Amino acid sequence: MTAVERAVRLFVWFIAGFTVVFLMTPLVVTIAVSFGSSTVFTLPPPDWSFRWYERLAGMRGLLPALLVSLQVAAISTAIALALGTLCAIALVRGRFPGRETISTFLVSPLMLPGLVIGIAMLQGFKAMGLRDVYASLLVAHVVITLPYVVRTVVSALSLFDFSLIDAARTLGCSSQAALLRVMVPALAPAFLTSGMFAFLASMDNYPISIFFTDAWIKTLPIQMLQYVEERPDPTIAAISAGLVLLAVVALVIGDRLVGLRKLAAF
Repeated sequence: MTAVERAVRLFVWFIAGFTVVFLMTPLVVTIAVSFGSSTVFTLPPPDWSFRWYERLAGMRGLLPALLVSLQVAAISTAIALALGTLCAIALVRGRFPGRETISTFLVSPLMLPGLVIGIAMLQGFKAMGLRDVYASLLVAHVVITLPYVVRTVVSALSLFDFSLIDAARTLGCSSQAALLRVMVPALAPAFLTSGMFAFLASMDNYPISIFFTDAWIKTLPIQMLQYVEERPDPTIAAISAGLVLLAVVALVIGDRLVGLRKLAAF
């Protein structure tokens, strides 16, 4: 290995290490503060305590907001998986003009600022006469989660051998049975990966959800914002630590069922 190659390798490892530290530091600080005894965000904590976690049980509006977030995330992810899979099949197997444009449009919510998408959907819902808060919130979260499914399933379908479906039909399977017995198991890792990221994206969304909540229907991030405005203390860090734990659990489940290498591949 030449001196230049060693220097490049050292530089790459330095950038990788710096990136890991840069991304992990806010998480470590948040978790550390959540176990502190101080009423302000102090690092290192003067003493260790579970007081902020104990306070969560009595916080007004926390449980309803959590239930709304879980419900909306689960329903929107399920809808996105169904619609996104159909869209992905059409994009991969279809031969029609504007296919690339439609593909870009379907994943565009990942590229646009959340506030821009939220304002656009708010005006669109008003023009269509959609006034129900919960329905508007659910549709908005389907728009948020759909790109994750489309992008992931399209990548998986591009590697799928569709001749296997024809072979299954030749052996006596109906079209529906061939899809369920051949394609669905082959795409299971893609479904799990896209569903996991879609669910987490819905749970954590703030810039779009803020346009579709009211005093009775709030998601967890919106409720957390209200807590910050009313009384900023490490209770917010405790809630954030719970969301971090949710992401870790999702990654562990994904690693057990699919493997982190396959998750990263999508």
